[in-house]
Amino acid sequence: MTSIDSPGESMVARAILDAGDHILSADPPIELLHMRAGGGATDRLAVAPIARIARLARRLGIMVSRKVVVADEEGDLDLWVQARPETGQIRLSVSGWRDRAAWRPMATPADHAAAGADFRWETDAALRLTFLSPGAGQRHGFDAEAMLGRPLNALFAFETPTGRAGRLLADTATLDGRAARLCPTDVPVRLSAAIRHDGMGGIAGLFGATFLIDEPGEADDEFLLAPGGPPLTEAFTAGLDKALRTPLARIVANADSIAARADGPIAADYAGYAQDIAHAGRHLIGLVDNLVELQAIEKPDFRLAATPIDLADVARRAAGLLGVRADTAGVTIRRPAADEGLPAIGDFGRSLQILINLIGNAVRYSPRGSEVVVAVERDGPWALVSVADRGKGIADEDQARIFEKFERVDPSEAGGNGLGLYIARRLARAMGGELSVDSVPGEGATFTFRLRAQ
Repeated sequence: MTSIDSPGESMVARAILDAGDHILSADPPIELLHMRAGGGATDRLAVAPIARIARLARRLGIMVSRKVVVADEEGDLDLWVQARPETGQIRLSVSGWRDRAAWRPMATPADHAAAGADFRWETDAALRLTFLSPGAGQRHGFDAEAMLGRPLNALFAFETPTGRAGRLLADTATLDGRAARLCPTDVPVRLSAAIRHDGMGGIAGLFGATFLIDEPGEADDEFLLAPGGPPLTEAFTAGLDKALRTPLARIVANADSIAARADGPIAADYAGYAQDIAHAGRHLIGLVDNLVELQAIEKPDFRLAATPIDLADVARRAAGLLGVRADTAGVTIRRPAADEGLPAIGDFGRSLQILINLIGNAVRYSPRGSEVVVAVERDGPWALVSVADRGKGIADEDQARIFEKFERVDPSEAGGNGLGLYIARRLARAMGGELSVDSVPGEGATFTFRLRAQ
């Protein structure tokens, strides 16, 4: 199989699929794409554009080669896929591996004005609420789900009438900076809003932000939940998983099909929109996975298997899986030497998950041309893996916060959902270990994962 020690556009990654599109063997880049698309070890190949080419080659009985675009976290990958049928199996060769940034909407003045908002909202052209920030209702004392579809003034009570919807949409200054009160709680707020346009340039509604106003002497605490909110319940996460996973997977598969032009040619813009949909769908599937995992790891009795593992080998594997992403980002990953070992006690799969998160973050925030160093050492009774980058670093006041739920150093930057480090630390502690960070702003950050040495 092809090594990814020097990945790039010239690299060819290979895989073998059985008659049901299950992976029999795969090079790390394909394996990682499959995992990021929501696939498990026993699942069919989850990267829809590649799986579609494999099925076509099997049906036609000939080799099929096509260019595809695959969503992968914040960006897209341009790939050239060759599928060759052989006695009930499909041999895949994937080359190209060129990184292409996903389309993102341009920032508007309202985006910058909304920095630090307590929650955000959107309406349609008739001023009916179509979106509320996740958790906004829970934190601020109203039923967010029941509010969707209702008029804007069902959520906010204005001191003077807002006028007709057409007039409000024609002059958003009537809302920008306007004082109001949250209807269910009578909490004072200030609003910021801007017009949202549709694809034809017409008015599609408003998007805005809400800022709470402190009023001395008023006891508003009764309406607010404690920081972090109530713990997730098993019934909630099970219902979330059941309700969202199947439709999201269907959305991603259909969007990939449209983007790959499987049913015929379409305009490039529409193919790009479909790829954006697929990317967003995968992001949501990842969020569902994290929320479901939160329910398990936050149980008081949550523990992980304590078995002998080679922590140096786990580190090498995690670095290898992220080789393509590092190459497209112009970042080098220095990993432990092949003959270097570090016996430890822990869970292999969860340790790999932790290190993929740490190395992936280091690559994401490293400047082009820099190096991420993954090193292992023994420190008394501990086996340590450190992941060091040369990024912008983390301020002292943020170093504890980034391990909390839904917290990120800079929420305005492209990235995950603020759960990765929280889950990673909980997993480390469930194995009797720890996860910590040491950083100086402007000089990078070093995350250290430790387990009991064997």
